[in-house]
Amino acid sequence: MLESTPFWNAGGSGSGAGDLSQLPFADSMLLAAAAEVNASVEELCLLQRTAEELLTDLACPTFFDSVSCWPRTPPATLAILPCMTEFKGVQYDSTQNASRYCNINGTWDNYTNYGECQHVGTSALPEFELHIELPTIVYFVGYSISLAALVLAVTVLVNFKDLRCLRNTIHINLFLTYIMSSSLWMLILSLQMTTKTEIVDCIFLVTLFHYFSTTNFFWMLVEGLYLYMLVVQTFSGDNLRFRKYAIIGWGGPVIFVGAWALTRPFYLTEATIAPTAEHPNKLEIECSWMRESHIDWIIQGPTCTVLVINLIFLLRIMWVLITKLRSANTLETRQYRKASKALLVLIPLLGITYLIVIYGPEEGGVGSHIFAVTRAILLSTQGFVVSLLYCFLNSEVRQTLRHHFYRWRDERNILRPGGANKAANNHRRPTISKDYSPRSRTESIRVTTTSAPLI
Repeated sequence: MLESTPFWNAGGSGSGAGDLSQLPFADSMLLAAAAEVNASVEELCLLQRTAEELLTDLACPTFFDSVSCWPRTPPATLAILPCMTEFKGVQYDSTQNASRYCNINGTWDNYTNYGECQHVGTSALPEFELHIELPTIVYFVGYSISLAALVLAVTVLVNFKDLRCLRNTIHINLFLTYIMSSSLWMLILSLQMTTKTEIVDCIFLVTLFHYFSTTNFFWMLVEGLYLYMLVVQTFSGDNLRFRKYAIIGWGGPVIFVGAWALTRPFYLTEATIAPTAEHPNKLEIECSWMRESHIDWIIQGPTCTVLVINLIFLLRIMWVLITKLRSANTLETRQYRKASKALLVLIPLLGITYLIVIYGPEEGGVGSHIFAVTRAILLSTQGFVVSLLYCFLNSEVRQTLRHHFYRWRDERNILRPGGANKAANNHRRPTISKDYSPRSRTESIRVTTTSAPLI
């Protein structure tokens, strides 16, 4: 057993909590905070390894495992280093040790044992830096609000028969993808901070998160395709049935996420930390599927393509709407107001918000802090905004809810003594006209002054 001198340790000065927020690129979750520190430590480690190339004795070379830099070690020796003091915003007990075995043939074992590296109590944690902690809080609060609104919106659209149509069915599926991806985001973050996640559980959750994040974008594509067929290709909008939309929305991501999941194990780095019976997993870095890799473009490529296609759909739809508005006998100011409102309503539905925040300023400045918080607000509340525009503020939904409320009130009054006369004398209440049927094709494309056109 060799007690190694503390060489370099990436956990010595990390930079905050993990971040799952880099949508549409979900692959970068949990790792952005420590990237800069790890890069500098890895460079020093590589320099040391280069300096040892002239040595001829048999030994395990200097090696960086994404957390610590292990020094040159004799064969058949268990190298030991103190645990990192901090890693990804979480403090660890540096009085304990981590170990990595140097085999008799002068090669390192394929995993590092960080089983003794225990989390330090939260009372001993210092404050996280603003640009790391604040966005994480914003994401958690935003996703919580979105989750509550989306669940309520799905409940409304599913339970009222008056609202059942192809358009709202597509909305429901989009809402479900928001619900699942938001729930998994919060679950993974909570597990990362509070429990010791097993490697199999971690891989399952990360793969599931990738799938529902990707389905979210594919259902945005379905929304864009449906509107495009309805508004632009007006004579072929009925050719696509829900089954075909469902194949695109739920089946498309299976191909790409499945290919990613099958390919990912073959591109795991040597830094993968395997579990043992004596030392179960304790660091999220043990789940190597969370690490960024060029293989992630199997998922990121289709996601970016979806956003570009939806942008094309948006531009084409807006062109048709503006053309129709100009041909109408309305004031020019009113035409622009309607077109602007349609644009603002379609942007979150088609995921154009993600294009706005894909790239930001370089890390370290005030601008990057502001950008991180702004991105957190926009992305975490997108589910809330979509449910608000396409359910709660939709005039069709509000009329349906009002109609059922009045009917429930009248039924309750009739059951009371004298309630029949009271119900008969009630003032005339608004009803849903036949030509405002949710199944009316013309209502879906009519430009009105309601709060949610094109829905």
